[in-house]
Amino acid sequence: MRLLRKALLGLILLLAVLAIAAWLGRRPIGEMLAKRIIAENAGGDPSEALGDGLHVYLCGTGSPIPDADRAGPCLGVLAGNDAFVFDAGSGSVRKLLRMGFPAHKLKAIFLTHLHSDHIDGLGELLLQAWMAGGRSEPIPVYGPQGTEQVIAGLMQAYGPDKGFRIAHHGPQVARPGGFGAAANILPVPLDMAPAWSGDGVRIAVIKVNHPPVMPAFGYRVDYKGRAVSISGDTTASPIFTGASRGVDVMFHEALNPSMVAEMGKSLAAHGRRGAAAIMRDIPPYHSSPEDAARAAEGAKAGALVLYHLIPGPPNRYFEAAFLGDAPQLYQGPITVGRDGEIVSLPAGGKDIRWTRRR
Repeated sequence: MRLLRKALLGLILLLAVLAIAAWLGRRPIGEMLAKRIIAENAGGDPSEALGDGLHVYLCGTGSPIPDADRAGPCLGVLAGNDAFVFDAGSGSVRKLLRMGFPAHKLKAIFLTHLHSDHIDGLGELLLQAWMAGGRSEPIPVYGPQGTEQVIAGLMQAYGPDKGFRIAHHGPQVARPGGFGAAANILPVPLDMAPAWSGDGVRIAVIKVNHPPVMPAFGYRVDYKGRAVSISGDTTASPIFTGASRGVDVMFHEALNPSMVAEMGKSLAAHGRRGAAAIMRDIPPYHSSPEDAARAAEGAKAGALVLYHLIPGPPNRYFEAAFLGDAPQLYQGPITVGRDGEIVSLPAGGKDIRWTRRR
């Protein structure tokens, strides 16, 4: 017993000495670790490790409701060597780049509609496409009527910044011709129509229902036998379901009506009538988890991933309550998306892989 006590005391003293040494040497140790981290991350392209296929980055699964863990609506898509971004909600661009999304491969940006929570990170995305992407011509932005007004306003707002960066870095780095964006207005399709194609990638625009926002779009992306669909904001939409037929993964927005109603009651009880009215107004032009499940079942989608969550479940424990009856309405797997996740569909295969980056 005495030997054991001595051994424990010796171990405690050793740990104390190591802790003191680590504390006193925190600067050189920190500098060494910082160099290693920088060498492993700066300048590399983590997307190369994903392999050929269709990869979807969940850069924003939240809503306008403040959430420290979820940025505003945003999905990044990497198809082979071509990258695309669908919507750019607040905070999503920094998460997207933190996930290793290849800004230098960005071909185009697509907007589902012009609600502020889907475009309030667009200015930052345009600047990153210009500087981090090393562009020499404006990035194409595809969207509904009004996109040109948004782009013009952003280019005017960031005009002074453009001048500062060119003056600081020089025109060889901050290429003047690459600043900003070129708006491309997509005609409203009867159901689905081609929007972009190249290098084996096909992107189609889908008409969805989000009144009074008209038009509002969803999208479908096909690459080497793999396909995903993106709902944007919509009520239950037979057109979106039909356009999504056979996709490997459907990415669909989801709002839990009962939870939003409870939020409205609480706001009203605290005298915040305007905010309570908003909680009453938003459910009719969004989809419930059950609506999303019906869409995935009708489309025979391989999997359903919910994003643009209203409200976002704070952890996995609350997901069953958020989903409600959705698992009984769709036979495939349902995932409540979280920021930092990548869904990978290897080219020519059938499997669905998940990667966590944050």
